[in-house]
Amino acid sequence: RRGRPRHRPDKLHADKAYDAEPRRHECRARGIVPRIARRGIESSERLGRHRWVVERTHAWFNRFRRLPVRYERRADIYKAFTSLAASLITLNQIRRFC
Repeated sequence: RRGRPRHRPDKLHADKAYDAEPRRHECRARGIVPRIARRGIESSERLGRHRWVVERTHAWFNRFRRLPVRYERRADIYKAFTSLAASLITLNQIRRFC
């Protein structure tokens, strides 16, 4: 196959909304360790640390108006805008810490 090889994540962090045995079974069948908070048993506070990073990153990308609603039909143009947004986000982070 062309391109770089696909990699699967080692673990999946999810909140209580995804707590169902079929979801856990699907993860295990693919060799992924599910870290899903159980309803009524576990607190989802421990998973919140990982989830916050993802939602913060989505918020950064949503500041660029073309990305949340995909106006481009061509995938290469959308990928270019996504790369540009990632570059600008990285540049802002570098400026903030340097």
